[in-house]
Amino acid sequence: MAPLVPMSQPWIEKYRPRQVKDVAHQEEVIRVLTNTLQTADLPHMLFYGPPGTGKTTTALAIAYQLYGPELYKSRVLELNASDDRGINVVRTKIKDFAAVAVGTARKAGYPCPPYKIIILDEADSMTEDAQNALRRTMETYSKVTRFFFICNYISRIIEPLASRCAKFRFKPLSEEVMSSRIMHICNEEGLNLDAQALSTLSAISQGDLRRAITYLQSAARLFGSSISSSDLISVSGVIPEDVVKSLLAACGSGEFDVANKEVSNIIADGYPVSQLMAQFLDVIVSADDIPDDQKARICKKLGESDKCLVDGADEYLQLLDVASETIRALFNMPQTLVF
Repeated sequence: MAPLVPMSQPWIEKYRPRQVKDVAHQEEVIRVLTNTLQTADLPHMLFYGPPGTGKTTTALAIAYQLYGPELYKSRVLELNASDDRGINVVRTKIKDFAAVAVGTARKAGYPCPPYKIIILDEADSMTEDAQNALRRTMETYSKVTRFFFICNYISRIIEPLASRCAKFRFKPLSEEVMSSRIMHICNEEGLNLDAQALSTLSAISQGDLRRAITYLQSAARLFGSSISSSDLISVSGVIPEDVVKSLLAACGSGEFDVANKEVSNIIADGYPVSQLMAQFLDVIVSADDIPDDQKARICKKLGESDKCLVDGADEYLQLLDVASETIRALFNMPQTLVF
């Protein structure tokens, strides 16, 4: 086994970009924000897109570039989903911070504009009442406060708030960009990552760079400086591909008992069924030997079962239901039993 790598701090913080221009794969957003930073006259902003694409990093980088590390603490209020952000907090903590006028203190080398910044991370988890309470606050204190909203789903931000902000969409990171960033970290930390492991890491991270870095650090902590593809799969919680294909093969046998045995084995091994269904969906969609109408039946059942799992249904019964419908679809059996 390779020697273990000493850990000091989370790599997602150690390698977080400190300037807007260093954020990866968001060229349009970075170009607009860089030009805006030159004037230091920022509007309210709404950053949205998948997790791990640089939204929070960009907001923090803007704040640091405007105020520097010393004034940052007094000029920036950052709240995320772990904080209480109900309507009472909006009416007290946020409103009180927004109402206070800023001083004239300036630091050499930083623009230090005459307004404060409130960063509301994961704003789509705020209640509608709390969002409505922010409307008046944004208008009243716009001269001395700017709001940065960060969310995954822009549809969960009420229209009156969204219309007051400049919107910036963050795209999922491509495999090429992610691989480049991961290799930079590997070189800095003295890790040995082969091409297959790099491809596996990009695949299981699904465009989320934060998740990829977390998996990489976990694997380095457990397996040392030489990391293989199987090491990354074991720390990520992703179900091995042969398990998913074994379930499809059992369904392809047309024998309910065979499929039931495979389902029982999956449950006994403790694999999360929601994760299995997501990977089973990928296998079904990419299969060349399954006709489109059969794919449609299976995908419909996967969607129904996933909703049932979210509502608290039994994992074994839902996976068995998916396996049963897959057998019926693959062998063109009727969807409903006729008595």
